[in-house]
Amino acid sequence: LLFSSAGAMRLVLQRVRSASVSVDDKMISSINTGILALVGLHEDDTLQDCLYCAKKLCASKLWENEDGKPWRKSVKQLEYDVLLVSQFTLLGDVSNKKHAPDFKLSMKSAQALVAYEEFKSLVVAEYGNQDRIKEGIFGTKMDVALVNDGPVTLVVDSPRHARSTLNTSDVT
Repeated sequence: LLFSSAGAMRLVLQRVRSASVSVDDKMISSINTGILALVGLHEDDTLQDCLYCAKKLCASKLWENEDGKPWRKSVKQLEYDVLLVSQFTLLGDVSNKKHAPDFKLSMKSAQALVAYEEFKSLVVAEYGNQDRIKEGIFGTKMDVALVNDGPVTLVVDSPRHARSTLNTSDVT
């Protein structure tokens, strides 16, 4: 996968009791307990950004352990579900005088589709169970329904520096 060299991929992770994606009133995907991950791709994202975010998604400790201690277990450890939803608007900006959204930092559609598919493959590989990874339909207007658990919502941005020296030990 060839991308240029500086950017910040963005995930919004929401711990959910359930979530679903529908298109034209038809349910496409649904999960029970797990993570709804909104995926925003920056125009300069690299394979390293995708890997960093895939590892963070699967390893983030958003649940308590068997002793009730919070923030000790990940979606992967508990074998919960993940629902991926591509969302170019995560990199939008409304700082202009007209207050109109500007999405110029979002990766363009054709390149974003390739990057999103690569990211999804990395999430499946990191999680280790393809059946637990669900998704919406890339580039489609979707209705996303969820029941937040907590609520717990976290933003994960890939690092903007040291792209060429990033290795897997940096993202665990």
